[in-house]
Amino acid sequence: MDISIKRLSVPTLSASGEQHKPHHIAYTDWGNPNNPNVIVCVHGLTRNCRDFDFLAQALQADFRIISVDVVGRGQSDWLEHAQDYDFYPLYLSDALALVTHIQSQYQQRITLNWIGTSMGGLIGMVLAIQPDLPVTLNKLVMSDIGPLIPATALKRIADYVGKDPRFENFAAFKAYMKAISVTFGPLTEEQWTHMAIHSAREYADGTYGFRYDPKIAYSFKAHEITDIDLWQQWDQLTVPTLVLRGVESDVLSVETAAQMQIRGPGARIVELRGIGHSPMLMDDHQINIVRDFIKTS
Repeated sequence: MDISIKRLSVPTLSASGEQHKPHHIAYTDWGNPNNPNVIVCVHGLTRNCRDFDFLAQALQADFRIISVDVVGRGQSDWLEHAQDYDFYPLYLSDALALVTHIQSQYQQRITLNWIGTSMGGLIGMVLAIQPDLPVTLNKLVMSDIGPLIPATALKRIADYVGKDPRFENFAAFKAYMKAISVTFGPLTEEQWTHMAIHSAREYADGTYGFRYDPKIAYSFKAHEITDIDLWQQWDQLTVPTLVLRGVESDVLSVETAAQMQIRGPGARIVELRGIGHSPMLMDDHQINIVRDFIKTS
């Protein structure tokens, strides 16, 4: 799948309040650019926008689909200061800048749907509760994430994020990526290869590593790892929300998912067997669940 990458310059918010130089976020743009029915897709912690190529290809006849690399990941810039990755208003600021940029391309107000895997779902949740959004937020889809993230799951993630391993060749890189991503569930070899190609960074010495800034792990090192509790934000949410949960997930528990059905927007929960954290929205079954939810009025 060959598609051009676009780039948008956005301000870099800093916890210190200092003026840091702007950074670029990269994104893919699928479908008719005049279609006011827009989907923004945002990936998980260490992933990238190309995870959504299969979804975008399937939905581009009905929607314009923008899939973004979060700062420090994929083709987006790396931040100069590691602590800025720990300043969560930066991620919201980038999301607002992106949707404002998209809206500026239209004469009429667009209808925006947000699809987020893990971290991308949380960014969408926080965006959705902001006052005076420049767009109309229609539907929110969250893949295997909720307002309570257990410390045990965060510690597992902290064990591999930011380690910056290097591999002698692409095959060794792909094998390692598959091993640490086994919880994504049964993907085809084509899908694994696609993910590996867009996750890999080839260095001058011929070795391969991950295409994300190891400094994104700063939060795990700077703070004691405890549960993340965002119920206050969830309870403010009113946008119709679909949550896909991997039955074997350690990030989104059965108990949290049950609470999400009765609190906040009263989410629709769909459980997917044989998958942990997190469903990747690449196969026809998962894509159709998302399509049906977004297209239903």
